[in-house]
Amino acid sequence: MQTPSLAELRDLAARLPEVLRFGTSSWTYPGWKGLLYQRDYPKTGSSAAMLEEYARYPLFRTVGIDSSFYAPPSAAMLDSYARALPPEFRCVSKVWDRLTVHTFPKARYAAQGGERNPDFLNSELFLAEVLGPYREHFGEHLGPFVFEFQTIARGAKLTGQAFADLLDGFFSRLPGDVPYAVELRNQEFLVPPYFAVLREHNVAHVFNSWTRMPPVSEQLEIPGAFSAPFTVARILLRPGRSYNEAVDAFAPYDRIQDSNPELRHDVARLIRQAAALRIPAYILVNNRAEGSAPHTILAIAKLL
Repeated sequence: MQTPSLAELRDLAARLPEVLRFGTSSWTYPGWKGLLYQRDYPKTGSSAAMLEEYARYPLFRTVGIDSSFYAPPSAAMLDSYARALPPEFRCVSKVWDRLTVHTFPKARYAAQGGERNPDFLNSELFLAEVLGPYREHFGEHLGPFVFEFQTIARGAKLTGQAFADLLDGFFSRLPGDVPYAVELRNQEFLVPPYFAVLREHNVAHVFNSWTRMPPVSEQLEIPGAFSAPFTVARILLRPGRSYNEAVDAFAPYDRIQDSNPELRHDVARLIRQAAALRIPAYILVNNRAEGSAPHTILAIAKLL
């Protein structure tokens, strides 16, 4: 795909729906040089500098802070990001997995692997370690917090209703003036009680393209799937493909390697529905969807 000129990108951005906020899942990819970045960056210690250049790309109005899944960002890190961003540039932050892991996976928590997580949906921990620092150091750029629930094993015997009840209790204890979103990896949790709880607390369902989740087109057909006064989509993988397969196949993420027109049309349809509802739409695309997130976003923008 030929890279458009800066003037062409600005013209395209001006014609997109006002509610749309395109962005990528993280931004520290040296393979985007010439496509997105003009400078050379060292492998470490350049995250804020890259973010500053990222935010100048005409099609981008948000970004996914994905590293926060592994640990809450430090105050210094949040300050550096805030200084790098223009006003009103709002970020989508994944919530620390200490709050969303039901049972510790051995691959990440060797000492605790297989044990139940005592901090699963611990509201006090979220307020102290996540929301508090964000409010203090990143308030102007605070967009939706995404609670990503990795696949919960059937052995946990957690039904869709029981999971919805847990969410209900958790969000009841959080401030209502912050945007929250829930991303599932268990298809069986996509039941009416789940969407009812999200609507009750103005929490968005994350439309995700993921290995073992129904396609975005099917999620759009679920009654009440737009559950909040904003929406979030995370376009991560072609259903059926594993994350590791995509990493190995697509690096360094500088071009489309597996074009997926159906997925692009599904995302365009989601954006049109959000525009009809007049709600902000945070659309995050991962390199592993087609090979290069900026190219995928450009293709969807042209569809619109």
